[in-house]
Amino acid sequence: MVNLTINGIAVKVPAGTTILEAANSVGIEIPTLCHHPALSKFGACRMCVVEVKGARNLPASCTTPVSEGMVVETESDKVIKARKIILDLLLANHPMDCLTCQKLGECKLSDYAYHYGVRQTSFTGEKHDYPLDDSNPYIVRDMNKCILCGKCVRACEEIKGQAAIGFAYRSFATKVAPPLDEPLGDSECVYCNNCVIVCPVGALTDKQLLNKGRSFEVEKEPVTCTFCEAGCEFEIVKRKNKVIGVAAKAAAPGRPLCLKGRLGLNFIYNPEVSSTPLLKAEDGQWQETTWEAALGLEQIINKLKQLEGQKADSADNHKEI
Repeated sequence: MVNLTINGIAVKVPAGTTILEAANSVGIEIPTLCHHPALSKFGACRMCVVEVKGARNLPASCTTPVSEGMVVETESDKVIKARKIILDLLLANHPMDCLTCQKLGECKLSDYAYHYGVRQTSFTGEKHDYPLDDSNPYIVRDMNKCILCGKCVRACEEIKGQAAIGFAYRSFATKVAPPLDEPLGDSECVYCNNCVIVCPVGALTDKQLLNKGRSFEVEKEPVTCTFCEAGCEFEIVKRKNKVIGVAAKAAAPGRPLCLKGRLGLNFIYNPEVSSTPLLKAEDGQWQETTWEAALGLEQIINKLKQLEGQKADSADNHKEI
């Protein structure tokens, strides 16, 4: 066990614990954009910097392990100044369309800008102008809002094991993209949507929930998928007691929600699904029919009657002989 002090509070945690984890264990919140407990430590956004007595710089708390006798300040003047500069730099190349952004209400960048009073950037220069990528049937990508936190890349690789996306190009041109920078719809994406769940901003959006309600307007009900024996957990999203879609649960080690669960549950809870079966007529139009006809039961019944009749005829002929 290691003893340290965080904001004047004595903390005792196991060796190898990071400063961020130690702070969270005693209820001290440290802002972070790139960290997620289910993913590998990355230390990219630097929002979680803290001041450690005796250190020459401000280390990232999400990657820095605790040491015996360490004294940490999470909200000192130096730390607050550093975080404001980081937010200033992030907003320098970020669209300011918060009023129409689907992520409003659960966007960490917006929350931190509000908390630290960063209303607009003080930097000017070139801005990204990427086209909206809606080629994927379940995910809309707006790379103009991406802050390169790397959460989506790690979630795709570490949770799903798919590695459908990664970092491409360098410097100002750096972006998250599938191999060869092809559209996400043409990639190896399997639609688990874990990347959408971990994205802290509006760069990735669940297409089925787009414009159907913001986070503070919907309710989420955790349930377990019953399509197979894996027991994946997901959430049914409701607005005004009406199911508007399903969402992958917050990323965690293990099997994520697969396409079968996503499509099947949408089918079950879709109010537009007809309870009457349809068959395509010769003219190509769909027409209502009976379940017996749709399942081919009428043909089966007629065939069984035909076989039964043939069997009876055969028995009569046998008796005559």
